[in-house]
Amino acid sequence: MLVQTGPSADAEVPPAKEIRRLERVVIRFAGDSGDGMQLTGDRFTSETASFGNDLSTLPNFPAEIRAPAGTLPGVSSFQLHFADHDILTPGDAPDVLVAMNPAALKANLQDLPRGAELIINTDEFTERALAKAGYPANPLADGSLDGYSVHPVALGTLTVEALKAHGLSRKDGDRSKNMFALGLLSWMYHRPTEGTERFLRAKFAKKPDIAEANIAAFRAGWNFGETTEDFAVSYEIAPATFTPGTYRSISGNLALAYGLVAASRQADLPLFLGSYPITPASDILHELSRHKNFGVRTFQAEDEIAGIGAALGAAFGGALGVTTTSGPGVALKSETIGLAVSLELPLLIIDIQRGGPSTGLPTKTEQADLLQAMFGRNGEAPVPVVAPCTPADCFDAALEAARIALAYRTPVMLLSDGYLANGSEPWRIPELDELPDLRVQFAQGPNHTLADGSEVFWPYKRDPQTLARPWAVPGTPGLEHRIGGIEKQDGSGNISYDPANHDFMVRTRQAKIDGIAVPDVEVDDPHGASTLVLGWGSTYGPITAAVRRLRTAGESIAQAHLRHLNPFPRNLGEILAGYERVVVPEMNLGQLATLIRARYLVDAQSHTQVNGMPFKAEQLADVLKEVIHAD
Repeated sequence: MLVQTGPSADAEVPPAKEIRRLERVVIRFAGDSGDGMQLTGDRFTSETASFGNDLSTLPNFPAEIRAPAGTLPGVSSFQLHFADHDILTPGDAPDVLVAMNPAALKANLQDLPRGAELIINTDEFTERALAKAGYPANPLADGSLDGYSVHPVALGTLTVEALKAHGLSRKDGDRSKNMFALGLLSWMYHRPTEGTERFLRAKFAKKPDIAEANIAAFRAGWNFGETTEDFAVSYEIAPATFTPGTYRSISGNLALAYGLVAASRQADLPLFLGSYPITPASDILHELSRHKNFGVRTFQAEDEIAGIGAALGAAFGGALGVTTTSGPGVALKSETIGLAVSLELPLLIIDIQRGGPSTGLPTKTEQADLLQAMFGRNGEAPVPVVAPCTPADCFDAALEAARIALAYRTPVMLLSDGYLANGSEPWRIPELDELPDLRVQFAQGPNHTLADGSEVFWPYKRDPQTLARPWAVPGTPGLEHRIGGIEKQDGSGNISYDPANHDFMVRTRQAKIDGIAVPDVEVDDPHGASTLVLGWGSTYGPITAAVRRLRTAGESIAQAHLRHLNPFPRNLGEILAGYERVVVPEMNLGQLATLIRARYLVDAQSHTQVNGMPFKAEQLADVLKEVIHAD
């Protein structure tokens, strides 16, 4: 498609620029952690969402607050995959890489397929910067980039030139080069611009000069794309088709925060978050602290143990108690989780998993806390485990975890991870009547009649259906009862060291968890395959994308994905027995596969990855194809 621009048909117009229509594209912004790549990616994502494309993102940044500038460990990147159809992953490889310096180029070039477009900030390709990145020669001049479509752009120089009228120093002007790059890419892919300009004015409301300078840089980038001969083509990706509704772009952590607020409102309970800041979970604390108007109280504790202790205390007091953390924090909270098991009070433990062990990889993703969630406490202390599968699904997973905790009076572990927490996708905002009713009935009076005919309150007299004990709000007249970590007498809740009673209570607590009502797992098997790929958590997107590739190529494969990891869905054993081969891809060393083998005696094959990054669909498809055709 060709278009012409110009004031009139009689005026001399520049050569027409071609507009090509694409179905999908993957863009990666990369630079120093101080270059604003995350902000640039966020803004491009927001405008893409408002345009109506389906999208998926992958922020990737170092753990240091300010990593060494110009070095490979200091590179920060943001990848965005957007399309005119349903997509599931941030993309295996970028079609376009914006490299702000040599280190960004070197750290990301290996991911680019030949023929991909490279937009390179030539201002940063100095001898010193090249040496820092480990380049013996300038890749812009030595022919090593000949297989790519290279666009050398002096981003810093052009930005400073565009901001001359704003009176900024060269150093301050250079800081806006990410907005120049954003403007250029916005022109290149026909993104809306009004939202970004509104965002900049709001972000720098107290510094209007800075706001206008950034807007000027953004517009200059757009105009550069429109007028330069180096960019002869721009691209259109039509909006995707969605189920009717109101949509917004949402990250996993934001969806979790909203899900927790919704759960508290649907339960008609105040929400209390007791938390200690830890990557990558801190955003939930930040977001919930903004919602006091919904009855949310947030407490930033001095450590992980104090955070969960306060949350458990809030649950005892009749609130929906929540604590957020990552793997190292779960280890510290384990004793109090065991106490919550013993007290049989509703409590949500949100674990945003990251690379481990110990401090590990704070900003990278992993799924290695499953066995810790299942067994990481002393004694027999069973805890239900729920795992969302996409960033938007975190909202529903929070509601489901709250349902289980409130209905069965138990702590519940929700396992998200860094990939879901920081990634974004479109989310349809649900209608209120679509949300579950989570209201609970507190104990109101005596519930047991003694042999002498007197009526008393027994705190461990259970509901015959759920085995949940009554929830008594402290201060309710007549409902005073003993509470603590020592074993309880069945029914009365008095301290008991009786061996038979302990055996009964241990088995009863386990039976309560085993009896939790969870939906059957659904199997996607349109062709009667003999191989099943089973996943959990954030592997859903890459697995589903790999399965689609295989089916498009004529292969037959079945897929199932688990949200409930304890207890497992009741039909899971029957499903697993129906396939000759079961493959379990995980971002750990085979933790779900271990549980599946032990529980169902199925020879589940593990495919594992622990490099801090999500699976790539193409690589996963290759692995699954080998399994399908194995003898």
